[in-house]
Amino acid sequence: MKQVFNFLALFRRERRPGDLVFAVGFFLFAVLVALVLPQQAKFLPDKALITQPGFWPAVGVAMMLLFGGVHMIATLNAPRLPGRLREVLVWGRSLEFVGWFVVYVLSVPRIGYLPATVALAVLLGVRLGYRTRRALLAAVLFAVAVVLIFRTGLHVRLPAGALYSYLPDAIRSFAMTNF
Repeated sequence: MKQVFNFLALFRRERRPGDLVFAVGFFLFAVLVALVLPQQAKFLPDKALITQPGFWPAVGVAMMLLFGGVHMIATLNAPRLPGRLREVLVWGRSLEFVGWFVVYVLSVPRIGYLPATVALAVLLGVRLGYRTRRALLAAVLFAVAVVLIFRTGLHVRLPAGALYSYLPDAIRSFAMTNF
């Protein structure tokens, strides 16, 4: 039994200041997922439990609740570390990229998949510090390759951009189908 406590002590030394915020946030997220699970994953009559569509999602959510709860309890009982707000603010900085993606998703129906993807790749490249001509050209080529793979190669159908309606008739249908 003493070995188990020694093993757990290793984790206590590796704790981070934001661990409590993460533990509480994860547990609350698990509770919210558990609350909406009955509407999202159905259990059908006259089927075995293991063959139910909602069985494995329910197992996953139960594990989230169990391990999230254990983590939260362990974190609540651990000594407090300074710097919690600073660490949480570092986590919050990643939300900037969620904003970039939301702008991208909203721009695709307006300007089209190809222009939106090229713009996102170039703007993110600049945002991340890649400002040389070679790096920006690589971003453009990457974006064009992504569009060609998804639209032309995999035949993923996305709505054509409203901007395409201003193209000449001969080019419009080709652009709407492929870009």
